[in-house]
Amino acid sequence: MKDFLKYVLATIVGLILTSVIFTIITIVSLAGMMASEGSTGSVPKNSVLRIKLQGELVERAGEGSPMDILNQGEEQSIGLDQALEALKKAAANDKVKGIYLEGGSFYATPAMLQELRQGLLEFKKSGKWVMAYGDSYSRAAYYLCSAADEVLLNPSGMLDWSGMSSQPIFFTGLMKKVGVKMQVFKVGTYKSAVEPYINTEMSPANREQVQSFLGSIWGNMNKEVAKSRKLTPEVLNALADTATILCEAKSYVENKLVDKLAYLSDVKESLKKRLELSEDDDLTFTNLADVAAGDDLGDKVSEEVAVYYAYGEINDAPSKGFNQEHSITTKATITDLQKLRKNDDVKAVVIRVNSPGGSAYASEQIWHEIQLLRAEKPVVVSMGGMAASGGYYISCGANEIWAEPTTLTGSIGIFGMIPDASELLTQKLGLSFDVVKTNTMSDFGAMGRPFNAEESAKMQKYINQGYELFTGRVAGGRGMAQDSVKAIAEGRVWTGEQALKIGLVDKLGNLEDAIKAAAKLAEVEKYTVGRYPSPEPWYIGLIDKSTNEYMEGQIRAALGEYYPAFALVRRLGKMNPIQARLPYDPNIK
Repeated sequence: MKDFLKYVLATIVGLILTSVIFTIITIVSLAGMMASEGSTGSVPKNSVLRIKLQGELVERAGEGSPMDILNQGEEQSIGLDQALEALKKAAANDKVKGIYLEGGSFYATPAMLQELRQGLLEFKKSGKWVMAYGDSYSRAAYYLCSAADEVLLNPSGMLDWSGMSSQPIFFTGLMKKVGVKMQVFKVGTYKSAVEPYINTEMSPANREQVQSFLGSIWGNMNKEVAKSRKLTPEVLNALADTATILCEAKSYVENKLVDKLAYLSDVKESLKKRLELSEDDDLTFTNLADVAAGDDLGDKVSEEVAVYYAYGEINDAPSKGFNQEHSITTKATITDLQKLRKNDDVKAVVIRVNSPGGSAYASEQIWHEIQLLRAEKPVVVSMGGMAASGGYYISCGANEIWAEPTTLTGSIGIFGMIPDASELLTQKLGLSFDVVKTNTMSDFGAMGRPFNAEESAKMQKYINQGYELFTGRVAGGRGMAQDSVKAIAEGRVWTGEQALKIGLVDKLGNLEDAIKAAAKLAEVEKYTVGRYPSPEPWYIGLIDKSTNEYMEGQIRAALGEYYPAFALVRRLGKMNPIQARLPYDPNIK
């Protein structure tokens, strides 16, 4: 009885402590978010727009968790939409004198980085300056900061310009140890999303395509940095071979990667000189959120070009519980597109696609809704970091497709993966199975055995039908023969630069270019840009999501480049078995 009371009391105390801690966290989160939402968007006179390149570049601002306030700046993100809006407004705002970029550990897809860098270069056309400083520069941060008028580095700092690599993880050996085998059905020589579960190394076809798209991406980045730093791509490539991150700081100056070495106090003095401030004057900084919240450029008109953001994995239904990342779900996306179709003020729609794909069924449903939308008004797709596999499926039926040179796209293929855990269940756990059935296929997919020959043949036939449908959709949308589509499909991943040459995209350009193209197709000269769907208020689902999002952020930060593989393994049990998705994490640091 004494032990019983002891355990009961311990449980009660634990519950009370947990409730108190969670209440404190919630109050702090609420306070922080209310303070953020209370921002007036006012920009001080003679100010500098400071952009901290730390954390992740995401598609839209506000994707972070309310728990981020507890991270003391360690987990931050920049919304590409907000950043581009702020750069446009900063160029026209007399109160903003220049931009100060703080380099750090920053990661994003190459195409999103490319679009942000274009925004910085466009800002410089206003005649205002851009200055960069870092204690260290990741590859992504340096790629952006190389566009600055002056690039400074701490005398003890490091700079990473070492090229790109892809290092997939293979789980086949682990699965064999636990007695699980993956039954794979696919179409496409290059469709490599299944390889981590059946191989122990990359197939020759996969190695070929990865080498090709990495070379294309790196070539673009190298060329752009070379132009800004007044070097040649050959010189930059030679430097990339030297493991720049291990070089002495002075060598960065000697090789013209940075302009000079400086401490933070020196940087502040340099900024004061640019602002014509005295030594005793304080620097005034502003941020992306406040600048973006400033007055709109141009007059408001009723005619609208709508930008619809479709980013994340494509799912049949929203995921619940742990691992809550943004996704494209069938019902929500179709409902949103129907509203845009029925809105008479919306004259054209730009669908911003940034997705590795996902459920083949969900992709088909969204494709169909986009065709209904296109029948009534122009639809233009702007591809972000990636629009591959299912991401390309939903894009292929648009009037025009725009992509960045470094966008990952294509991957036109389909696969199914069904785990066979019969060895684990019968041999390792000692379970036995029996069956009584009324028809031949009544026990299709039974846990205690792998597929038999007839079941495997039917499954492969089903996958083949999905591939025929996918390539047929592409052929119809792109005005190509289906055999011509198949010749460039086979699950192969292409960059936007490569996709332009083979007809999978129409033009290279960013979201702004796509908006202008949509307006031209709709024959409207003056228009307002509307952005959909409206971001979910931070307090919606706070109790359900904030703790999970916080934990997810910590896992992502700890695993780094290995996180996507970890997340995919964790989701396998919940995924639709028929998938059209990209296996790669295209983020670079």
